[in-house]
Amino acid sequence: MRLCVFTEPQQGASYEDQLAIAQRAEALGFEAFFRSDHYVSMGGTGLPGPTDSWVTLGALARETSTIRLGTLVTSATFRYPGPLAVAIAQVDAMSNGRVEVGLGAGWFEVEHTAYGIPFPPVGERFDRLSEQLAILTGLWSTPAGQTFSFEGRYYDIVDSPALPKPVQQPGPPVIIGGKGPRRTPQLAARYGDEFNVPFSTLADTDAAYKRVVAAIEEEGRDGRAPIVFSFAQTIICGETESDIRRRAESVGLDPDGPRDRGGQIYGTPSQVAEQLSEFAKAGASRAFLQLLDMRDLDHLELIAAEVAPLLP
Repeated sequence: MRLCVFTEPQQGASYEDQLAIAQRAEALGFEAFFRSDHYVSMGGTGLPGPTDSWVTLGALARETSTIRLGTLVTSATFRYPGPLAVAIAQVDAMSNGRVEVGLGAGWFEVEHTAYGIPFPPVGERFDRLSEQLAILTGLWSTPAGQTFSFEGRYYDIVDSPALPKPVQQPGPPVIIGGKGPRRTPQLAARYGDEFNVPFSTLADTDAAYKRVVAAIEEEGRDGRAPIVFSFAQTIICGETESDIRRRAESVGLDPDGPRDRGGQIYGTPSQVAEQLSEFAKAGASRAFLQLLDMRDLDHLELIAAEVAPLLP
């Protein structure tokens, strides 16, 4: 089980906070540092305010050396696909090939209205996501010296030089995440290198993986590598019950709620490892551990020292 740190900076984190946790995660041997792509807090003031995901990852690329960097997930409503392809390829070069991109349809209407971003109906958002995935992967995989064109309902690309090229070829790994029963599995089968199920029960995660397997069998992979299955869970780990309670209360979670609640993993290191291992049995090889308190670096150290060695 490969462990990734997953953060929500819109809840209230500066660039310096993100740099500190990314560098500590790298030193502790975590595989990746991922961040959300949101502009408005889902509770609280969110001070000092949001930070742009790709601006942040570009800076982190120059201040880290081995840890992988990515979004879970970039909203297709926020950016045009051509400029987004340029930005991601640039950050991939700045990191010497350590970038991954999660891309989703977008869901949080409040942040769109707060910053003047159009928020079309869900069907259109998925249509736009599909076109963006085709454009991103098409631009990156076009051989140097050739051009790329695309005609869609929402985006047209005409004789693009398809530059710059990312370091990773045919492009950075693409992560498709979500719980949708139909279009999400189809997009994962067609474009995804990885499929992520966010904040769900083990049973629902397993069912989502099975839907993607069925979609892949229908779609085919054209010689591509098998898709990676991953999941995201909020994690609260402590050496004692009092540590667990303290960490839960500090981020507004109920320490007395059921420990098997979907989307949250609670417990001592051995209990957390046991819960994570159940996802491995369902086929997951990568865990995105959402750390809500980004200043609690001791939490990170505990996971690295006492949870990671117990995992398959």
